[in-house]
Amino acid sequence: MADTLVIIPTYNEIDSLERIVGRLRQSVPEVDLLVVDDASPDGTGDLAERLAAADPHLTVLHRDAKDGLGRAYLAGFDVALSGGYQYVVEIDADGSHDPASLPAMLALARAGNDLVIGSRWVKGGAVANWPWVRQAISRAGNWYARVALRSSIRDITAGFRVYRASALRDLDLSAVSSQGYCFQVELAWQLERTGHRIAEHPITFVERATGRSKMHSGIVLEALVRVTIWGVTYAPIFSWPRRERR
Repeated sequence: MADTLVIIPTYNEIDSLERIVGRLRQSVPEVDLLVVDDASPDGTGDLAERLAAADPHLTVLHRDAKDGLGRAYLAGFDVALSGGYQYVVEIDADGSHDPASLPAMLALARAGNDLVIGSRWVKGGAVANWPWVRQAISRAGNWYARVALRSSIRDITAGFRVYRASALRDLDLSAVSSQGYCFQVELAWQLERTGHRIAEHPITFVERATGRSKMHSGIVLEALVRVTIWGVTYAPIFSWPRRERR
């Protein structure tokens, strides 16, 4: 059995799913894949089943309705933890994250880091084909979260990640309710403030070529409100541990 499960959440990703699965198979052929589909009306779930029929190391989890990125990942985490995997990967289905970065990220996790973030905003990281508005939102959101939460993570909203399963078990995942950017912020911050080791590996984030972005104003507002509350309530009393950075 593979020691790593890659979780691919999908909603209306029929034009990109097969491509990202193929790229993952080229870069990390030894891992297992889990597609978590939120009842995509465009047939993404049916495509995932066809891909699974041809790949014994790919499985599909069908959810009844669109229920948010955070809950999709939590459902995937449950599969990973109950299945005995040692490493759990988050990656977007739209091709924005390059699977070629995964071997290096997994190596950092195997070296003892509890969370490895594919980071756009560390030295060597970049974004490509992104509108300036998206860049501004991402930079401002990361800056605000870092200041409010007293965090040293440069790309705390990033969605390309490797977790050690043992670190996820240390968290109360049943208490996590945030979505989108905020889901990523919450998990990274919880690990950081409890002294887990976090590393950031530079990546180039590429704007999706097909389909529509799931980003909307509600996601940004949720992150702003929750981060502000966490910062006021918790952050001032914590002293952040030093951590290895790449």
